[in-house]
Amino acid sequence: MNQDEQYMKLAIQMAASTKGQTAPNPSVGSVVVKNGEVIGMGAHLKAGEAHAEVHALNMAGERAQGATIYVTLEPCSHYGKTPPCAEKIIQSGISRAVVATLDPNPKVAGRGIKMLEDAGVEVKTHVLKKEADDLNEVFYHWIQSKRPFVTLKTAMSLDGKIATTTGESQWITGEEARRDVHQYRHIHDAILVGVNTVIQDKPNLTTRLPHGGKHPIRVVLDTHLRTPIDTPLIQNPEAPTWIVTGSEVEKEKIDRFTHYEHVEIIQLSEPTISIEEILQQLGEKDVTSVFVEGGAKINDAFLRAGAVQQVINYVAPKLIGGQQSPTPIGGEGIAKLSESMQLTITEVTQLGEDVKIISKPI
Repeated sequence: MNQDEQYMKLAIQMAASTKGQTAPNPSVGSVVVKNGEVIGMGAHLKAGEAHAEVHALNMAGERAQGATIYVTLEPCSHYGKTPPCAEKIIQSGISRAVVATLDPNPKVAGRGIKMLEDAGVEVKTHVLKKEADDLNEVFYHWIQSKRPFVTLKTAMSLDGKIATTTGESQWITGEEARRDVHQYRHIHDAILVGVNTVIQDKPNLTTRLPHGGKHPIRVVLDTHLRTPIDTPLIQNPEAPTWIVTGSEVEKEKIDRFTHYEHVEIIQLSEPTISIEEILQQLGEKDVTSVFVEGGAKINDAFLRAGAVQQVINYVAPKLIGGQQSPTPIGGEGIAKLSESMQLTITEVTQLGEDVKIISKPI
């Protein structure tokens, strides 16, 4: 690993530490180096706040003159909630900029690089590009598709069951796997379930990590608005709750929820819920990622809509059996293997006695 890669790796590590808290912005890290010494470093912490380059340059101060700046994502060139970072870099006197990857945002898309080069800054790109791209795959998907990145999560026994024939499902997996799930809640903008899960399990759908964590927006797919008023999602205001309904739900039903400030009813244009329409609406509300923790019916709906970008399976070393025991994905299933969603396994991890398998569509 050469010197540029070493400093870029440090910037990527800083960016990774903020994953899940910068939406709808990407995670970005920056390091300023002069004469082999790190004189400034920073990460973007939250949308609307200073970008990574600004933090790093402010730390470097006047010493930034003639230094090299490392940035995991192309510096912005437009005025948004903050001024252009490319302009800040030029004004600081930086002589060289090393950039991991270009910004897919049409508002940037090469303009930041051009602004730097036009000002006489030497620019090198594509240093640890894959690592930087992997860090922001959620942001890229949202920017390019205007839809949130969807992670489908299941927890099942070794023979593919999510509950016994009597419906008992707590707990199939162990403590380590359950803690890992809460980490995914922390880094996703929203968590999504169906109304049957709300009625049967009465979940809080919050993040419970040893040292805290960010609560995702709680999204409930509820065609006929059957969500009980006394359920924790309504009574617990720790996180926003968005209930998605069909177009035929009566106003009287909706009005029951008006006294709860953290609850929003999203009524779609059709009597039944369209996965495509709800993802469109979530994307327009700056929701960049959704963690689907629904039952077999919800999982089937996302699968049939082709709306899954990542699948996380937790597999416990247990055999449950039973023809009537539910499986992770319900519905009618597919008729031909050629019509199945083809996945590639990207990671296999042991968590206590359980195994986590991450896969993505080919």
